[in-house]
Amino acid sequence: MAKDFLIIIFSAILVDNFVLSKFMGICSFLGVSKNLKTAMGMSGAVVCVMLVATSITWPIQHLLLDPLKLGYLQTLVFILVIAALVQMIEMIMKKSMPPLHKALGIYLPLITTNCAVLGVTILNINSNYTFAESMVNALGAGIGFTLSLFLFSGVRSRIDKADVPDALKGLPITLISASLVAVSFLGFKGLVENLFGG
Repeated sequence: MAKDFLIIIFSAILVDNFVLSKFMGICSFLGVSKNLKTAMGMSGAVVCVMLVATSITWPIQHLLLDPLKLGYLQTLVFILVIAALVQMIEMIMKKSMPPLHKALGIYLPLITTNCAVLGVTILNINSNYTFAESMVNALGAGIGFTLSLFLFSGVRSRIDKADVPDALKGLPITLISASLVAVSFLGFKGLVENLFGG
């Protein structure tokens, strides 16, 4: 049981990273990674939303949608749950952390449409995870999002100081750098397989 949880969490963080492997949540990943402080705030908000969304959507799916044969409403219901959670987090952040709220700007409401959050909730259902496994996967996905955001924030700070050719300045060098960070995560697949036997 503990081994299963370790496989799920390490896979979610390193092998099946939602940003670098599944390419979900790219908008906020590229938008917020310019500054480490805003990256930390966004990461905390995304981890919180992923965990709370999973804790609400899993029971909704298994106790309401499946018994009533309303599975076709899954995406709509999950988006509504995530939107409500983001609104609550935004209100709390606006009251308790105004500078961070201002720094995140448009990217905080974008968590509502962040396909990484929706992807976690749907993949938990599609993978037939138990409630505990779903929560572990959501935590791993959130940590993976945080790790990729922190790494890329460091890379972008180095890019800003580098002498980049004019043709590559701005978005082109950012996308090239993101692809190199994503490729570097491919090596973790073998590590997880060797550590946990598949």
